[in-house]
Amino acid sequence: MIPADTASSESASSKPRAHQAMGSGHEFDTIRLLMARWGDLAEDIGDDAALLPPGDGSPRVVSTDACIEAVHFRRAWLSPYEVGARAMAAALSDLAAMGARAECVLVAMVVPDAWREVLGEVADGIGSQVRAAGARIVGGNLSRGDAFSITTTVVGAAPRVVRRHGAQVGDLIVVTGVLGGPGAAVGAWDAQCKPSAWARARFAGAAPRLAEGQALAAAGATAMIDISDGLAADARHLEAASGVFMDIDASRLPLGPGVAPADALVSGEEYELLATVSPIAYAALQGRWAAASPRLLTVIGVVRPSSVSGTAAPLRELLGHDHFREPASNS
Repeated sequence: MIPADTASSESASSKPRAHQAMGSGHEFDTIRLLMARWGDLAEDIGDDAALLPPGDGSPRVVSTDACIEAVHFRRAWLSPYEVGARAMAAALSDLAAMGARAECVLVAMVVPDAWREVLGEVADGIGSQVRAAGARIVGGNLSRGDAFSITTTVVGAAPRVVRRHGAQVGDLIVVTGVLGGPGAAVGAWDAQCKPSAWARARFAGAAPRLAEGQALAAAGATAMIDISDGLAADARHLEAASGVFMDIDASRLPLGPGVAPADALVSGEEYELLATVSPIAYAALQGRWAAASPRLLTVIGVVRPSSVSGTAAPLRELLGHDHFREPASNS
């Protein structure tokens, strides 16, 4: 284990607490290596479990995410640093989708012998995302195995939690950033081709949209999800949870260079945010968005009633829809 224990009420942003003494042995040497790479990002490591400090009254938000070699990435695609950073970004993105800020992180790794010499670089990648999120690493676990994997548990808090089931008929559908890069990169690699620099950077340099999620939550977003399965699939999740129809105009999608709308709809692991907001809330948000994020916020459709009362309509064919043509911010 790489655990932590504290009875202190200090927040995750306060001075890190000192680690506890650990004995000799290969596993503890590896833990000490990771602690050295993470520096002040890790605190009070050395017990059997992590006791989190009391919150500030905001709801706690917790998620776990796994990143497995040959399932979520291939070693030839990414540097060890990028593997660590991308795994942590995927986990933190779940907090962003709820409108939460990040506080604490636990990291469990299965480490084959072939990965041990680059484990410090993986740790640096993990640490880069934790530092950017303003969080702390408080524990985890190490195991041997045949395939390298990182399983991350993230803990955050949200003054206003946004879930998937709140979309209302008449809400606008918005998406952050631009789409299609990760799908284009994986498609190129699968075809034994070199992806464009932009597409590779979007896949390898994934970043959780924490600031954007908090801004959307504060503005009154009614439903939200991060785009991990692809926009079309994740829109279906919002439809099912809210019992509505997500009427998306594919011609309005914010596309990366060389990306077709049909490809953007299925490009997974984007880690952009798909949300619904009332027209009034969106109008107010437009004036504040630039201060919250340098990324685009684009209106791509409108929430309509489900085609079957009491159930979620399946996502219709998106190409060619012409139902919503109002101007979109930054599109």
